[in-house]
Amino acid sequence: TILYFSFKEIGLTLDFTFLIPLKKRIIDGFFMTFYISLGSFFLSFIIGIVTVFFQKTNIIILRYISYIYIKFIRGTPLIMQIYLFFYIIGTAWGIENRLFAGILILSIFEGAYISEILRGSLDSIDESQIEIAKSIGYTKYQTFRFLIFPQLLTRTVPALTGQLASIVKDSSLLSIIAIIELTQTMREISATNFKLFECYLALGLLYLAFTLPLSYISEKLERKFKYES
Repeated sequence: TILYFSFKEIGLTLDFTFLIPLKKRIIDGFFMTFYISLGSFFLSFIIGIVTVFFQKTNIIILRYISYIYIKFIRGTPLIMQIYLFFYIIGTAWGIENRLFAGILILSIFEGAYISEILRGSLDSIDESQIEIAKSIGYTKYQTFRFLIFPQLLTRTVPALTGQLASIVKDSSLLSIIAIIELTQTMREISATNFKLFECYLALGLLYLAFTLPLSYISEKLERKFKYES
């Protein structure tokens, strides 16, 4: 409503018909964002697991590495990290594939947040439960399978689903290294057609088509697991 009255106040008439002939480009950008987000999610999940392992290990150097990694990634903006990793580190190591570099950069960024989700869930499990499992003769594998894993699942799945929605939104910043995902596609269209408002409003709606179902699933899972606990 406020958008409608704002547009009316400044005398702006929106026309989205010019996007119809360009639907193939937009769909291609949409699916590229999907592939980037999904690939980054799985890779960042692996990075998160490794980081938690480093945090819990008795090897001090690995604990320091995980500490510095998490503090640096969470304490600096993604846009700075994209420039740093792609134009400096990527150039130094000969990484020229922008898609591969983009997925890797986004995974490193999101991995720090996923590691904190996993660490928090792991720390929330009472140590006494593990001691009880040992006292009744459970092996480490049985303790993990029957005690730790079910609790980790209920604590992490809703948060991880929400994190996937964040990955989808954060992937838009990869347009600054000219990866032709959804945001870059709409930027190119707006530069050609000079329809800035229509392009970015359409862009927002397309991202909502990604993130709203994920947010809904996350909330449903959270309520389901909360009820079951």
